[in-house]
Amino acid sequence: MSHVNAVSFTILVVLFAVVTIVGFAAARWRRAESLLHLNEWGLGGRGFGTFVSWFVLGGDLYTAYTFIAVPALVYGTGAAGFFALSYTIMVFPIVFVFAPRLWSVSRVHNYVTPADFVRGRYGSRGLALAIAATGILATMPYIALQLVGMQAVLTVMGVGGTSNAFLKDLPLLIAFVILAGYTFASGLRAPALIAFVKDALVYLMIIVAVIYIPIRLGGWGHIFHAAGTHLAKTNPKTGKPNGSLILPSAGEWAYATLALGSALALFMYPHAITGVFAARRRSVIRRNMALLPAYSLVLGLVALLGYMALAAPGVPAAVKAHGANAQLSVPFLFQQMFPSWFAGVGFAAIVIGALVPAAIMSIAAANLFTRNVYLEFFNRGASSANQTRVSQFVSLLIKAGALVFVFALPKTFSINLQLLGGIWILQTFPSIVAGLYTRWFHRWALVIGWAAAMIFGTIAAYRVPSPGSPGSHFGGSTDVAPLIGHTVYIAITALVINLVLALVLTFVFRALRLPGGADETLPAHYLADPEPSSAGPVPVGAGAEPT
Repeated sequence: MSHVNAVSFTILVVLFAVVTIVGFAAARWRRAESLLHLNEWGLGGRGFGTFVSWFVLGGDLYTAYTFIAVPALVYGTGAAGFFALSYTIMVFPIVFVFAPRLWSVSRVHNYVTPADFVRGRYGSRGLALAIAATGILATMPYIALQLVGMQAVLTVMGVGGTSNAFLKDLPLLIAFVILAGYTFASGLRAPALIAFVKDALVYLMIIVAVIYIPIRLGGWGHIFHAAGTHLAKTNPKTGKPNGSLILPSAGEWAYATLALGSALALFMYPHAITGVFAARRRSVIRRNMALLPAYSLVLGLVALLGYMALAAPGVPAAVKAHGANAQLSVPFLFQQMFPSWFAGVGFAAIVIGALVPAAIMSIAAANLFTRNVYLEFFNRGASSANQTRVSQFVSLLIKAGALVFVFALPKTFSINLQLLGGIWILQTFPSIVAGLYTRWFHRWALVIGWAAAMIFGTIAAYRVPSPGSPGSHFGGSTDVAPLIGHTVYIAITALVINLVLALVLTFVFRALRLPGGADETLPAHYLADPEPSSAGPVPVGAGAEPT
């Protein structure tokens, strides 16, 4: 490791040690026995106000996807990577409409997961199991993306990257161990507290980067010219240009559907809903949906780092020397452009920016298993303490599953890890969002629509090869849609199949008078604004944690 990297590494380690100590101290934020309640460990006691919720949701939603995958896509393809900015503009008005209803009914019935709501709304254990399984499956590649982000930083700093198989993957294993230990004891309160540090580092890093780096590179005019020249070059693997600064007309359908599908999918992810459920009052949700678009400005600036990396001397060559791994573009940019001490700050922002959401993701996925698989099918009498223990250990298994995605799928464009999860999680949209407004859909029609869409989406994504590698799989998330003949996000095509089947089969099942299941919710529950309850037990029939 060079002297420069040694200084950066020291800064990274010091900053990371500080936030890790704070994180484990947060496990004692409340009395230790209170953390044995799943409401405390998994939802932070449902007591976060506007200020804390803003940081939690921001830390939850703006992840290594933001700091590594989006600039990497811009670095590799140009304008197409800015679809992420479009969808973060679209998502918050959508969520502003339905999230307060989901929060209200979940607070009344003490629902911990979105599958809890589906179970109560439709009276269907099978549909709730489908929602839970989808949430767990879709979260794994998203956690994998966070691990890839941490791995990219450590690789650039000289940890790993050798021909030895073990040493090559050492950064990934280090990231896994850190994340596993960090999440197990702390629950949601630790990432909530560390989100303050994370966001402070991110804002500092971005403000400095968009001012300091362009000055060093000769201005924005030079950056866009250099990036445009590089993107216009022919890729020898595909025989086509790498990308462009202006989106070509052939990519408009893919861009639009990626933005729409990602916007509809974002708050279907368990970790996003966990952030919503942790809020103290209904008004907190509405305020945050109005305030969170401030992060979209940051995302736009982060995306520009991809163009800066293309214009920075030595960065494209360094990325090419490491297998043309575009995820390394931003870490190499920081290493080349910043003084070694500030590069360490930037690396810490990326690592902590991956750690916080990965912790929340693993907590949310573990809660799905505990509440909707273990409690529902294996131990109906499990105490709250027992449920918390199960969630803690399952959170470790969830992260191990994420490692499988990292090792098995191509990482040249790690954004595909998030988009693959989006194909799956979007198929829960009809059951959750439609269920907040109507009970018209039949539960078995929703199950069949979900199953067909999941099968179609998975097969379609499997058949997409990586650019320049015809025999590979899961190389992208867009494909030519039937009937319309345009390349679109596979998740949107699958969602259309899902909705059409659910609609048609609901008519059929209602005509056959098949039982629709019991609904334990009432219209008033969707507008209620109860105070946070204690972590103690409530009646089982109200969606509680049995004791």
